[in-house]
Amino acid sequence: MRALPTGSLYKSPMTEPEPLERMDRTHVRYRNRKLLYFSGCDYFRLASHPAVLKAARNSVRKFGLNVAASRLTTGNHELYQKLEQQLARFFDAEAALLLPNGYLAASAVAQALAGTFSHALVDEKAHPALLDAAQWLDCPILKYQHCDANHFDRTIARCGRSARPIVLTDGLFPHDGSIAPLKALLKRLPRDGQLIVDDAHGAGVLGQTGKGTLELEGVPRSRVVQCITLSKAFGVYGGAVLGSRGLREKIIGRSRLFAGSTPLPLPMAGAALKAVEILKTDKRLRERLERNTRYVKSALQSAGWIQPETPAPIVSLVLNDGLETARLKRRLLDSGIYPPFINYPGGPPQGFFRFVLSSEHSREQLDRLLKALRPSRT
Repeated sequence: MRALPTGSLYKSPMTEPEPLERMDRTHVRYRNRKLLYFSGCDYFRLASHPAVLKAARNSVRKFGLNVAASRLTTGNHELYQKLEQQLARFFDAEAALLLPNGYLAASAVAQALAGTFSHALVDEKAHPALLDAAQWLDCPILKYQHCDANHFDRTIARCGRSARPIVLTDGLFPHDGSIAPLKALLKRLPRDGQLIVDDAHGAGVLGQTGKGTLELEGVPRSRVVQCITLSKAFGVYGGAVLGSRGLREKIIGRSRLFAGSTPLPLPMAGAALKAVEILKTDKRLRERLERNTRYVKSALQSAGWIQPETPAPIVSLVLNDGLETARLKRRLLDSGIYPPFINYPGGPPQGFFRFVLSSEHSREQLDRLLKALRPSRT
């Protein structure tokens, strides 16, 4: 059993796309056209929320842009501590620790835990951030079939009776909206095993109060580390690790990523504080997102599209050939909709359409999307 080579992360070529300019909360400028936008992962459009923008401006005026130092030297600003406290309260976690971005969160955890576990088990469609993090654990890495608890069980058996495994999985998988069976994974995991969940897309979105995949699945935090980003549901920037106080101390003491990096810009921290407050107090945002998600997925299923039975606001459509793909791109453009066709790690190698719904899309906008998609299934 050997560690996965870094090159195995990317099975299909990725090229730099054309630039997009956000025009308002649901439109972009593309090739000098204003197009309806069903992409990105700003699920509540907090990146353009007036109160969040105001908080960022106030932080610029009061604190400037940047602490220009590691938090372990002279960069440990009070805003970071306030934000960590609010995140821990929001997610009902013992402690939180900020990282410069969400991609680094799992790697910081892995550096802190390196040498503790005998094997790392990784979902075969895990985000590249988790595959990179697994390299830091200093143990053999095995993949198990996507969201398959039975194959996970067989993979653990390969590790031997005395194994102490750690598992790395997305919570909500961004390529198709599938959700990791956390409860089943924990049930099969040995008592001294641990689970790292990259909940970048689930945090703020899933669960009754937005605590993410852990809340949706109803699992305790005792053996789970939740890694999140602030750049999606919260609309800002930065990453965070949610776990025990002991883990927080280990990351501070052992992670070179944490020790050697400059934290997120102060205006982003100030804006994130406001975004957390909004998502905690304004339940209508999640209600609208859930309503939009149910409406679109139900209509697509009625039209013959196969969609995972999950509350994820992500619609992934895979077409049979290049001609069919080109036709749908043209039909979307003719309907005034940006065509979000992507090649991305974990997704189909030939590329796929990924439509991301937000709380701010109107029913008329959703109907326009559904009308454009309907001919592909008739």
